[in-house]
Amino acid sequence: MKMMDKKKIIEDGILEQYILGELHPSDERYIEQLLASDPELKQHFDTLEADFETLGLENAVVPPPMVKNELLSRATALKSEGVKQPTASKASRFKFYFAVAASFSALFLATSIWLYSQLNKLESDVKMVETEKQDLKKELNQLSESYDTTAKLYATLSHPDTKQYVLEGNTLMPQGKVISFVNHDLKSVVINTERLPELDEAHNYQMWADVEGEMIDMGVIDTSQSLVAMNYIDASESLNITIEPRGGSEHPTVERLVTNVYL
Repeated sequence: MKMMDKKKIIEDGILEQYILGELHPSDERYIEQLLASDPELKQHFDTLEADFETLGLENAVVPPPMVKNELLSRATALKSEGVKQPTASKASRFKFYFAVAASFSALFLATSIWLYSQLNKLESDVKMVETEKQDLKKELNQLSESYDTTAKLYATLSHPDTKQYVLEGNTLMPQGKVISFVNHDLKSVVINTERLPELDEAHNYQMWADVEGEMIDMGVIDTSQSLVAMNYIDASESLNITIEPRGGSEHPTVERLVTNVYL
């Protein structure tokens, strides 16, 4: 490095290059000699060096506890190896800044890993919340349907114009009995299934309405419920129950008629 005056050294950023270790070794020695002989330049250098340290601290990221502990552990290891900030040697000063840079790199990497894990956890939580939301929506729909069904049953049973009919079992079902509630104004039919004998898994009961000699399906009877709403058929002359293959039939199995009643 050619001889330079103090002003040019400051204006050309030579001191900054010295701090960052970017000067040739011979130039470094020249700057160190100037710093040792020029108190004013040394004071400017000390201020500049302090500004570098302040900048690093101001841009530091507060890590989560696990990252902070890891960084402190690394700092302790560096200290035990003799990596610390001296006040005279340029080589040791550069080692110090390198250690600081390495620490910030480690902090950035650890923070990135922590943020990535938190993002994955957040995505998992969002999926869990969405699943719970769907389950809750399904449950609410089921409750709503159950409430509507119960309301219709109660409306039929409590209506003053509802008529009650008893379907006594025949020889195929001598102990069986079904109570039916029919309301032509509400167009509803409700039956009590408590006295229907249990069938095997391959069969179920099915109800039919006789309209001018034609049997019209009123639905398969759900014997797991004591009160069941059946399909209302206009102009029904009678109610009939047969035993059918599980799932129901399109036409009644007449020879397996177990009970009926005329309206």
